[in-house]
Amino acid sequence: MRVYFLAAFASQHCVKTLHSSAFYQIIFYEDKNFQGRSYECSNDCTDLHSYFSRCNSIRVESGCFMIYERPNFMGHQYFMRRGEYPDYQRWMGFSSCIRSYRLRIYEKPDFSGHMMEFMDDCPCVSDRFHHRHVYSSNVMNGYWIFYEYPNYRGRQYFLRPGEYRRYRDWCATCAIVGSFRRVTEF
Repeated sequence: MRVYFLAAFASQHCVKTLHSSAFYQIIFYEDKNFQGRSYECSNDCTDLHSYFSRCNSIRVESGCFMIYERPNFMGHQYFMRRGEYPDYQRWMGFSSCIRSYRLRIYEKPDFSGHMMEFMDDCPCVSDRFHHRHVYSSNVMNGYWIFYEYPNYRGRQYFLRPGEYRRYRDWCATCAIVGSFRRVTEF
């Protein structure tokens, strides 16, 4: 697994530079189970590849991070909160807590077609929404992660509060959304 870019979250906003690096720390390891060369980071980094050749495990000591697979904050995104990820297949877990969340998804671009509102996680969009494609979305409250496949698998897309008139607005390559979750910890 290659990781090229890193963006850190402070409070509830995605930031490109941290004000105090003492509060946020992530450690990347070349091998599974926290083995091999490692690199500690506490702020944005535009080219992690210069520090290690691959990333197979991660330990987030404090804070939350979004890592990207391609330059310019593009490609697959992975939301990382405090915890240990002994191999790259475990980068998808979240815990839950009570907070205000509201999300609307639409069958067509520009908020048209069939619409459904959600305030909780959805492990299978097609079961509840009766469509595999989500062409637009309005995140009214909270932060969300869209997944390409049901049961929180596949490519991930981070959505902040705001309007997404087309799936490309959340950097997706197609309109398929298999599941989504609330981001409950920052």
